[in-house]
Amino acid sequence: MQRRHLVLAGASLLALPVLPRTGLAQERANPMPEALRQSLERDPTAPVLGNPQGDITLSEFFDYNCPFCRKMVEPMHRLITSDPKLRVVFREWPVFGEDSDFAARASLASLQQGRYWQFHTALFRTRGRVTEAATMRAARDIGLDTARLERDMAAEPVERHIAMSHMLAEHMGLIGTPTFVAGDEGAFGEYSLDELRGLVQRARETMAT
Repeated sequence: MQRRHLVLAGASLLALPVLPRTGLAQERANPMPEALRQSLERDPTAPVLGNPQGDITLSEFFDYNCPFCRKMVEPMHRLITSDPKLRVVFREWPVFGEDSDFAARASLASLQQGRYWQFHTALFRTRGRVTEAATMRAARDIGLDTARLERDMAAEPVERHIAMSHMLAEHMGLIGTPTFVAGDEGAFGEYSLDELRGLVQRARETMAT
């Protein structure tokens, strides 16, 4: 699989004002505009794992029918459990068709039942394509109230999250899933645990300078 590092600096998202670069941020080579960072890292509709008050945020754009995203579940889990200062934002970005869109909406709806991570991992454990039927089977397997899940899938925050994922991806020029963003750096493709740790560490060093 092709892997690529991405340049993420650019104009701010959705006509938000570009904040002036002042102080230490001005010394960075390609600082991400603050308005874009807020949209990416602080969207209230996005699931957050790890330490909500962590010193650095790692964002992952993924699709439940992406085979490389499936391979990243275990490294991401190990990264989160081994770094108590890491904040992780999950961006559901369904780009593999209607089945992926259904799964993303169901996964976001599971937040209302406090079972996001369990459902997230169950969907990625699905054998074969994550279809609508497979999504609901996974929901039942982990004990979700499926009637409530279907109602919550239609809620405005779910629609807003998915629309924002597409807007962010287009704005930053993302080329596919999985894509990881930390600090001012983006990385597309399958990465090892050590490579993810390196991405996070570089972000900590960048944001501290």
